[in-house]
Amino acid sequence: MVSKNQIKLITSLQQKKYRINNQLFFAEGVKLIQELLQSNFELEHLYTTQFDFEEVPAAKKSLIHENDLKKISALATPNSCLAVFKIPQQKEISNSGLIIALDDIRDPGNLGTILRLCDWFGIKQVVCSKETVDIYNPKVVQATMGSITRVNVSYVDLAEYITQTQLPVFGTFMDGENIYKNILPQEGIIIMGNEANGISEEIEKIIKNRLSIPRFGDLQKTESLNVATATAIILSEFKRNLA
Repeated sequence: MVSKNQIKLITSLQQKKYRINNQLFFAEGVKLIQELLQSNFELEHLYTTQFDFEEVPAAKKSLIHENDLKKISALATPNSCLAVFKIPQQKEISNSGLIIALDDIRDPGNLGTILRLCDWFGIKQVVCSKETVDIYNPKVVQATMGSITRVNVSYVDLAEYITQTQLPVFGTFMDGENIYKNILPQEGIIIMGNEANGISEEIEKIIKNRLSIPRFGDLQKTESLNVATATAIILSEFKRNLA
């Protein structure tokens, strides 16, 4: 059984202001929850319809009916479990190696996919503008498929962060230099822009290295790539010489 107060709290966590006020977020699905449990994230409470998660203390676990799970789930087709976790303190930014910087990424699926890509390509640090979608948005958490536990994400004044760095800064533009014809370093900041508008004018002014992914289609009419797709191509090219 889930109480009315518990339902009210959990459903409120779909909104950023309530996640901030309560310093809580939730995740759904056995695999994702197991990854979070095995990480440094602290469990607040687990709700499950199955006799599973034996490692979780009884005081922090509730066996519930499927109908109750539907009331608290953010999924159209709820999984068998939902867990509420405490939001950890933001860690210090690691200013070494390759860093992905996100300028006003709004789509939760894109952010989650980018975090999975960073995890795949060994990128430990992602820096987000304050306008970028919240990492603890349920759709972002779901889309990371566990990579949220292995990639450090920080929200900063992006322009200020870039102007203070000693690392080379790369931006992705339609009119940039062909990425396949560049010698790419293994340290630097790679900036990816907003889905509709690309990199903002404020950030563009302070980028010295402009890169592009060339179009090979005969008609050359495709306006742009999805930002997560572009991130995959760019990270693959930066990492290619290490393979």
